[in-house]
Amino acid sequence: MENTPDFRQIENRNYLSPTGFYFTVVRAPKVGFFGYQVNVPGLDLSVATQPNYLTNIPRAGEKITFGDLTLNFLVDEDLTNYLEIQNWMRGLGFPESLDQIYDWQSQDVPQNYPHNYKDESELNLYSDGTLAIYNSADNPNFKVNFKDMFPSSLSSLQFDSQVQDVQYLTASVTFKYSIYNITDVVCC
Repeated sequence: MENTPDFRQIENRNYLSPTGFYFTVVRAPKVGFFGYQVNVPGLDLSVATQPNYLTNIPRAGEKITFGDLTLNFLVDEDLTNYLEIQNWMRGLGFPESLDQIYDWQSQDVPQNYPHNYKDESELNLYSDGTLAIYNSADNPNFKVNFKDMFPSSLSSLQFDSQVQDVQYLTASVTFKYSIYNITDVVCC
């Protein structure tokens, strides 16, 4: 009986709602506030091939590749959230001069910024982020914690004077990161 599989029924039969989430980026808090769509990135496991005289046999590999984290957000009329990401990327890529990265690194670090980086110069380069996923009762159920994030792509803003109805501008930012972990939110 010890090796018998567990065939009990699922206790919670509620489905996960795609609207129950909140995303925060420590380094860019205004972007997360206006976020309306975000993904939990997929994983790819490398595959090794075991040669065989009949056919090659696939075997589980050793390295996992994490997909990109993409956040779509509404752009506020002062461009505050859009510029948070754009300035971060300009600080990383220094398109005009090397001084841009030094200026970016020397900026004040946000108060809620975790001080878990080995090198102080990394404080403004990377950021942690958290995606809180809510259950059917609108309570936090899971957290997806992203480590060492940085923006790798920011969409353009498309203005159009021929739009008939009000359509607020949206933008998309893609983040790279070192790893993410999904954890339970322990309640009460």
